Amino acid sequence: MPRLVFLVTEDWYFVSHRMALAVAAKDAGFDVTVITRCGAKCEAIRAAGIEVVPFSMERRGLNPLGLAREVIRLARLYRRLQPDIVHHVALRPVVVGGLAARLAGVTRVVSAIAGMGYAFTAGRGGWLAAVLRGLLRLALGRGAVIVQNPEDAAAVARLGMAPARIRLIPGAGVDVARFAPQPEPEGLPVVMLASRLLWDKGVGEFIEAARRLPGRACFVLVGAPDPGNPASVDESTLRAWTEEGVVEWWGPREDMPATLNAAHIVCLPSYREGLPKVLLEAMACGRAVVTTDAPGCRDCVRDGDNGLLVPVGDAGALAAAIRQLLDDPDLRRRMGARGRERAVNEFAQAIVIEATLALYRNAVAAPPRTTGFAAGTGGR
Repeated sequence: MPRLVFLVTEDWYFVSHRMALAVAAKDAGFDVTVITRCGAKCEAIRAAGIEVVPFSMERRGLNPLGLAREVIRLARLYRRLQPDIVHHVALRPVVVGGLAARLAGVTRVVSAIAGMGYAFTAGRGGWLAAVLRGLLRLALGRGAVIVQNPEDAAAVARLGMAPARIRLIPGAGVDVARFAPQPEPEGLPVVMLASRLLWDKGVGEFIEAARRLPGRACFVLVGAPDPGNPASVDESTLRAWTEEGVVEWWGPREDMPATLNAAHIVCLPSYREGLPKVLLEAMACGRAVVTTDAPGCRDCVRDGDNGLLVPVGDAGALAAAIRQLLDDPDLRRRMGARGRERAVNEFAQAIVIEATLALYRNAVAAPPRTTGFAAGTGGR
């Protein structure tokens, strides 16, 4: 039975974005292990029959000594576990895991880049982005690289990756049975932003749009600050907004299908994404979407089709788009229906899982190589 090992920074992220894939891999005959920081979700992972190996990893910062320690600890772990294939999820695990795989002699590697991250956002980066690019070139030296949108595919290609090693797979997919449409609720329309509460998600623009549309709708934030991210909105700012009356803050919610179905319009004015899962979930729930003409966002929302696109950072354009959908309930319902259609046909979880399982099968079937999946992938 081939051993598949996931490396994910946080257990909650694994449950939200990769648990269904791991269970499908287990059902397909893989012995599945996840290496992650253990928090409140580790027992749910174990309950699904997946081994959990606790591992603490920093989420940000490039302190050379700290990074080297993480790589060495993980390389030792890989030598002990002897994985047939490792799947690194998100930017830091891709870097740390890729370097550790080199040290441990693991050549069957899948590197899933779920968006290029804080350092690659327009207007940021500088030396940090340059260092990350250098580390990525080294970390991505073997195996397949999964990206979620064409812009990230081009960015990876610029790092020197052969096109045959790059796979475009649309995010984590969405469970279209669980996320199903319900009629719009009665009463004052609800305009919702549901995500980690980061400035990079366009939270500031959302608040400004709400100020420009007083009394037209109930503007709602769903989610929590993320203190581990330098772009996090602090809780005191959130409290001030609620006291001002400009927005309601519902906090994090477990039942996202019911939460999204409580909205009339779902917004994500993000600066850059891989492929935003919340937009796919909103589409599956039949909700019209307002988002930005940014990488990842425009790959699941087509302007005038299943939602509206606005320029990044433009609160006035965001308010105008929201106003258009508030003024035309028939339009937003048509867009919602079209979003549901696209979610089922293009972004269903089953489609994503099958594409990824095919990648695993190709990897373990190929003879050992040192460079990866161009014609198959390597072995340990």
